[in-house]
Amino acid sequence: MGKAKELFSWVKAIAIAIILAFVIRTYIFAPIVVDGESMMPTLLDRERIILNKFGTDIESIDRFDVVVFHATEERDYIKRVIGLPGDHIEYKDDTLYINGKAYEEPYLDEYKAELGGELLTENFTLEEITGGTTVPEGKLFLMGDNRRNSLDSREIGTVSVDEIVGKANFVYWPVDEIKFVK
Repeated sequence: MGKAKELFSWVKAIAIAIILAFVIRTYIFAPIVVDGESMMPTLLDRERIILNKFGTDIESIDRFDVVVFHATEERDYIKRVIGLPGDHIEYKDDTLYINGKAYEEPYLDEYKAELGGELLTENFTLEEITGGTTVPEGKLFLMGDNRRNSLDSREIGTVSVDEIVGKANFVYWPVDEIKFVK
């Protein structure tokens, strides 16, 4: 009788662990592999990141967060939040203007330095891209950090907050690249 109790105890512990792992992976955190170079130098191709799935509503997403979203039924993209609902976006002379105010983008400094004065981000206005003057309610304007090689809101338009899977928080692989995503 004692062996049956011990076996049941082990089965119960394993079942609880499996259920907890499923819940955590489905609703809270998930490992993701970066596919492509659109977020370089922030995230490199094949890096593995932890995606925080908790708090993906519009109130929890901040400007410059790095998010993963469903681009198609088969593919997820990873990009940086540039514009929030109600924002007017413009790029002029490699400077981001949101609602008329210039913003620094330190995550682009490495690429800008390599270009020696050439524009990393071509000039554009939100009107030219989407036809609207502001980012619509419930939508985000997203861009990759590798501005010359990124399929983002400049081509696909604004992205619904409902399509956001989560925020990239932490690179865990390769080991020599472990870091928090900024």
